[in-house]
Parts: sequence; structure tokens; C-alpha cells
Amino acid sequence: YVLHFNRFWCVLCLPGYLVGYISHSKPKVELLNCSPVTQAPVAQPAEVEMDFKNISQLLARKMTREAFQKTLGDFENPGCSAGSDKDMSLANSIFDEFKKLEMDPWTDIHDGKLVYGNYGRKEDLDIVNKNKVELKGCVLLVRAGKISFAEQVANAADRGASAVLIYPDEADYNYVADTVLYGHVHLGSGDPYTPGFPSFNHTQFPPTRSSGLPEIPAQTITRSVAVKLLQKIGGPEPDETSGFKGGFKQVSYRLGGVENITVEVNNKLVNKEIHNVFGVIKGFDDPDRYIVLGAQRDAWGSGYARATVGTSVLVQLAKAFREMVENDGFRPKRSLVFASWSAGEYGSVGATEWLEGYMASIDKKVFTYISLDGVVMGKGGFMASASPLLYSLLETTMKESEVYTYYGTQLDTMDQLNYETNNQTNEITAIAAQFAGQMALHLVHDHLLSLDVNRYSKTLTKAVAGVYKHIRLLSQVEYLFCLVKDLSPSWLNRARGSFQRAASNLYNDIANTNLDDKEACRILNNRIMMVEHSLLSPYVSPVKVPFRHLLFGRGSHTLASIAETTDVDELHTQLALATWNLQGCANAMVGNIWDLDEEI
Repeated sequence: YVLHFNRFWCVLCLPGYLVGYISHSKPKVELLNCSPVTQAPVAQPAEVEMDFKNISQLLARKMTREAFQKTLGDFENPGCSAGSDKDMSLANSIFDEFKKLEMDPWTDIHDGKLVYGNYGRKEDLDIVNKNKVELKGCVLLVRAGKISFAEQVANAADRGASAVLIYPDEADYNYVADTVLYGHVHLGSGDPYTPGFPSFNHTQFPPTRSSGLPEIPAQTITRSVAVKLLQKIGGPEPDETSGFKGGFKQVSYRLGGVENITVEVNNKLVNKEIHNVFGVIKGFDDPDRYIVLGAQRDAWGSGYARATVGTSVLVQLAKAFREMVENDGFRPKRSLVFASWSAGEYGSVGATEWLEGYMASIDKKVFTYISLDGVVMGKGGFMASASPLLYSLLETTMKESEVYTYYGTQLDTMDQLNYETNNQTNEITAIAAQFAGQMALHLVHDHLLSLDVNRYSKTLTKAVAGVYKHIRLLSQVEYLFCLVKDLSPSWLNRARGSFQRAASNLYNDIANTNLDDKEACRILNNRIMMVEHSLLSPYVSPVKVPFRHLLFGRGSHTLASIAETTDVDELHTQLALATWNLQGCANAMVGNIWDLDEEI
């Protein structure tokens, strides 16, 4: 279950992250000096468990402005691109910090294929009739917006574009004219040349290209280059009712068409060694259950909000939790793993490759991942989004934030973030760290996991209603009526009902269980942890489908895609598979096989 502090999104629902087996040593017990034989032995008081309020206050006192003033300075490292000397140096610094904290640090090394190039160089774009690149079709000029570069390029490719140029419009972003945009166009995560398997050594695997990579070239361009393009392309003016107009004062928008455009993308695919760094604070009751807190440390350009802040929060939280265990009597029930990822700019490459490499050993053991990337995003403070399972926990403390528009650009600097936060970066970072820490505290302290299965009900109901509506509309099309008349989404709706009954039975069991019983809570937690894992479709390959989640993934298997397809044969197949994907999730929540729902 992934919690992301970032730009309006998170919800990559993965089983979790952790390398190998973490051994657990019991707390040392010192023997008292023997008393005289004639004296009765003195009974030692049982260890009193700290209540959550005291632990929370203890953590808050450690997340101070002064602490972050130093840590932010220590980890500011402009131009720290993945696999570079700076990246390695920073990785070593974090490793040494974890070692000083006696967190048994280790390093995970991958051989990744990363794209290196110069973003937005003027010489990369020729507005002339040269034959450097032969493109059959249109070059699409796209305004950078709320959806990712990868989605924009994928949509353009689906509509037959030959290339895509992405620029910041003046109506959307108040950048200087030559501000460079950074981003990737892989519609997935991890190394796109090892989809579904780890990039420990590329020679182990046949050449494989992710289905999430576009088949067309794409390039970000600056505002000044976009203006020159718009001045030259000509073509008819857009209709007044289309809403297709931008914010450039010096040029009007046109639909294009009179000039030939040559797009030259000067990027190189390079093999790079990337290092992930980990440290662990082991749990005292369930050391084989983990929560992972992670942050990327690499960045194109300065990457102050993107990498420096998250890395600082990661290290400061590690210090605080370690001090609480060592000096203050805090005894987390479950383990805390702190992860510093490399190659995050390329689509969470370091994190994904690690997950793919150790999926068999960490599956069902890591129950939550909290991403600290982009935790501070400007004047509004910070923002978070998550899987529906974490909604209830989020709502107690979370407030919405304004967008930090310099995220992912060369202007993401310390001075810019200080300006956007009214020189309160240290204070807001401390508050954000407290919030992330509170989430982690709940998840490692409480006997019962603070994950609310019922919060999926609304999302599921809406998705199934979309499938109902789509099939009803298809049945009204005359030439399709005979094909869809026997196609009913009622089985899918029954599976939804099974999910809701399983969730209700789970909460009835919780209500009737003594939550001080550790073993009983462990059994309940195992049932809760099955939900996200079971919503990953078992019927699609990660090579062909980057995100396999039934609700939040991308591909023909998702309920959103089923609610749009007009291929009746494909609709029939995917509807059946989605039904059993959802029914399987419902069955996974059930405690005993004799309690399985037999409605389907």
C-alpha cells in the first residue's frame, strides 16, 4: 500500500518493498547483583508499553526547524544525476549515517539502462526543411499539464502523431522563457528494458522492451522555442468555441500545417550502475513485518524539493526513531526500513528494480510504503495521496496544498522553494516529517493495522457502475445488439458484493476480537494485507502491462478500460477475467476456506 507525498497522485498498489530476511535479536537483559539469600527476591515490574500519545509527542519534539536547517544543508547536492559520482558520494554519506545509527545498513546494486541527454537545447530543434529525421505524419505540440509526460506522449502516439514536443504555456506556468522541463516518457516504472524482472545484469535476460515505452520520439522544449514554433507553423485559427488558446501575448495559437518540422532528439541510452541504500530498525513483536519509508536522492538539475527535502526527511526520521528506541523506551512492534533510491527521475527505477528482484521474499511482508518525494510543495505546505486503504488514516491530519509548479524544472532550487514557502522551508519540512512519522508510528505501534478495507467500496461501486452503463449503451446500438444481448455485468456486480461482504465480515471479526491478543491481531492483519496484492491482475504479464491493478492500473484488464472497449469479444473476455480477479480478492480477505462466498 503506497502513500505518496507528491503531485496529486500516488496509488501504485504494490505488495511492498524489502530485501531478504531481517533477523531479529531480542533486547538485552542485564542481570542484577544477587541479594543475600535471607532476603526475598524483589519482583521486577513488567515493561510498560508507551501509549501512542506519548510516542507521538516524543517524535514531534525531535522534528525541529533547527534539525532540518542542518540536514537540508548536508544533503543539498545539485546535479546529482543517477549513477554519477555525486550520486555515489551521496549514497555513501547516507550509508555512513545509517551505520553511525547502528541500523545495519546494506546496499542494493543494479545495472540500469538510463537515458542521458540535454533537455530543451535550442540546437535540438530545427524549424527548417532538413532531412535529418523522416517523420510520416504530424508533429504534435503539447502543453505541459496535470497529466504526466508519459501519458501525453502515449495519447499522441495512439492518435497517429510522429513526434511530440512538450512545452510550458505562459497561461499555466510563470517561468522565465528558457526554463527547461525535466521528465520521462515511460508509461510504467523501473528499467523499461527489464519489465517485470530485475536489472541485476542485463546479460541474463533476452532484450526486452517495455510496452510502456512510446514508439515515437518526444522532447521537452522551452517556452521561447515554443513561441518560435507557433510563429512559424501557420495554419487556420482555432474555432472560438474550442477553447484551444494559450497564454502567449506575442503569438496567437494556430492549428498548424504549413511548415515542415524536423525533430532531433539527442539522447543516449547508457548502462549505469545504480545503488540503493537501506537501514533498518527492527521490530520487537513482528520483526518480519515491515513498513518502508523511501526517498529518491537523484535529480536532473538542482532538484531541491524533488530530492534534497525528501532525503533530509528520510535521514532525520531515521535519527529520531533510532533515538526513541535507544534512549526513550520506544518498542515498535514491526520493523522500519529506510530506503534511499537512485534513478527515481527515470520512473522509480531503483525502487522498482529492487521490488522486482526480491518480490518472492518480501511479498506479503511489507504492508505499507511511504514515499517522501516532493513532501514540501510550496506555500500550501505539503500534500499526500494514497491507496483507499489509507484514506481514514490520512484524513485525521491531512490538508490539501497548492502545487509547487517548479517541481521537475531547472528552477527547483533552495532559493525558489524558500521563496514559495515564505522562507519557511525548514518549518514546513519539519511539519511534513512529523506527519510522515505519525503515519509510520501508527503502522508500527498499533496491534491492528490502520488500513481501512471499507474505503474501497465507493471506488469499486463507481467502477462497476461504469461497466453497467457502457454495456447498456452498446445494447442500444442496432448492429451490436445481437452480440451483447447475452453479455451481462451482473457477475461482476456479484463479485463486488462478495468483496463488500468479505470486508464487512472482516470488521465483524475485528469487533469481536481482543485487540490486545497479538496472535489474533496478526491473523487479522494478514487478511487486511491481502487486499492490494489480490487486486493486481494475475491474468496479465508485467512485460506487456506496466501497472496490473484492477482499478488503478493501465491496460485492457482494468475496469476503466472495460467500460470503454467496443470490441465485444475482448469485452466478454476481460469482463470474465475482471470478475474473477475481484472475486479472488474477496476470497483472500476471508479467514477460513469454509467461509468462502459461494454466490459466484
